[in-house]
Amino acid sequence: MEEKTILIVDDTVENLDILAALLKEYDIIDATSGEDALDILEEDDSIDLILLDIMMPEMDGFEVCQKIKQNPKTKDIPIIFITAKTDENSIEKAYDIGGADYVTKPFLPRELKARVKKELDMQSMMNELKILASTDSMTKLYNRRYFTKTSKHILDLAKRENQDISLIMLDIDKFKTINDTYGHDVGDEVIISLANELISTQRSSDVVCRFGGEEFVILLPNTPIEGAVHTAENIRKNIENIILEINNKQISFTVSIGVSSIKQDETNIEKALKRADEALYSAKENGRNKVCKY
Repeated sequence: MEEKTILIVDDTVENLDILAALLKEYDIIDATSGEDALDILEEDDSIDLILLDIMMPEMDGFEVCQKIKQNPKTKDIPIIFITAKTDENSIEKAYDIGGADYVTKPFLPRELKARVKKELDMQSMMNELKILASTDSMTKLYNRRYFTKTSKHILDLAKRENQDISLIMLDIDKFKTINDTYGHDVGDEVIISLANELISTQRSSDVVCRFGGEEFVILLPNTPIEGAVHTAENIRKNIENIILEINNKQISFTVSIGVSSIKQDETNIEKALKRADEALYSAKENGRNKVCKY
């Protein structure tokens, strides 16, 4: 199991030492001020949970929490307040500004550990649900719903940075024949092998999606259409050379690919998808196993 990372924020070093010793089964990062905590969160993407003191000089825990929740990068990290404040107004405010839980000092070690475990378990479950909602269960690629959602953010960023965006749409040639000849189990293996090839060749900035059935789409940020055509041709060649050994049979397959670019004045990718689909259709009409540019 992956070790969880907890950021503990308290201006008293003794409190940090006590909490670190109590939670020694976790990876602990500590900060003695709200400003230090925000700097750590900006640089470190591994934080799973924050234990946050309320009464700190310069920037109290409430203000730190509000800044964390206002940052899209950190807003989903659960925060447990640990404080000597016991009045109802403080407790109510802690929850109102986004705190997940509230533990009063002096805390009971078993209670604190139980609450920490509960929040980490809840966070793991929520992350799993997000993954299930955004990925295709067979290929582990992003699904169409996630692709549509994230492409809007990428398009907005590209406009601000004046960057080119290109789109690749590919479809397995004669996939129905593969299913009819070898069975749907083999068809599934073909889809998975194609997905694995796309995963192995994608850049970290690319968004690879199973768009539906045997059709896949790749969004390539900061890529002019000539670069996308080159990428598509490499994908086509790599897939052409795949030979699957299934049930004592050697099975190969090809793909047809359409490439388009997203224009600067377009507010979504729908028109670019249609252009890529037209280019894909042209590749099919001209003999398959080809790359066509719109």
